[in-house]
Amino acid sequence: MTVNHSEEGKSPTRKHTALPKAEILIEALPWLTRHHGKTVVIKFGGNAMVDEELKAAFAQDVVFLRHAGLRPVVVHGGGPQISRALDQHGIVSEFKAGLRVTTEEAMDVVRMVLAGQVQRELVGLLNQHGPFAVGITGEDAHTITATKHTPQIDGESVDIGRVGEITEIDTGAIEALLADGRIPVVSSIARSGDDGHVYNVNADTAAAALAAALGAETLMVLTDVEGLYEDWPNSDEVISRLTASELEKLLPELSSGMVPKMRGCLHAVRGGVTTARVIDGRVQHSILLEIFTDEGIGTMVVPDEQGES
Repeated sequence: MTVNHSEEGKSPTRKHTALPKAEILIEALPWLTRHHGKTVVIKFGGNAMVDEELKAAFAQDVVFLRHAGLRPVVVHGGGPQISRALDQHGIVSEFKAGLRVTTEEAMDVVRMVLAGQVQRELVGLLNQHGPFAVGITGEDAHTITATKHTPQIDGESVDIGRVGEITEIDTGAIEALLADGRIPVVSSIARSGDDGHVYNVNADTAAAALAAALGAETLMVLTDVEGLYEDWPNSDEVISRLTASELEKLLPELSSGMVPKMRGCLHAVRGGVTTARVIDGRVQHSILLEIFTDEGIGTMVVPDEQGES
């Protein structure tokens, strides 16, 4: 029999070209094992919501989690899209205490944009990969109940319209969807339990409340920064890990945009969620990098008793 030595010599080389892929998969193995069957709540926002490539990568990540045996739940707001729609309707966007003043007229637009535009697009992107995503709002099946939120500014109560403060979470509809192998996509609007009105709810707060109520393993909040900075603006060093108590001390010093995100992380871990993470949504596949690699990215918040582990 004639042996072709040149072909024989090529074989190991061809195999070795795939080795880095195998190493990546093996690195993910302990994380896959740890997270299998666990619920992960992901707050979708920031640049990832408006950049086409980032949106597509986000959808791939979420479907990957589903195929890897996790139970992802997506919660979204839609600040840029709402502002654009309000402009088109000739309604001025105004913010007080870091929250959008939402008149009755503006609430109709908010509801239309969140449930009819942002959610529909996200469900469509996810469902390019299979029949997974189902869109619901906080109104559906009493998922999120809220009451009118009246913030304090300089010691005075300020009326900011149809902005809600969450009073109750009913996870029944989401649990049913998860049990059926679906990916719930939740718009952050809620109905009031007392006056019957519909309210605009901060999406970071809604994601945190849902994560705690679902007993999620992880809350992930996508942002437009690398994480929580050690000493911004003097340094761009990111704090990779901190405890709930350490975060609580830092809250008064944070920028207004980070406060609801970090308050949400604090609420989640104090409500039983194992870890809460703020990650850079401008990085493609940031969700997979955070969950399935040794290094991770962004800032992770853990309960106090885990701080020294």
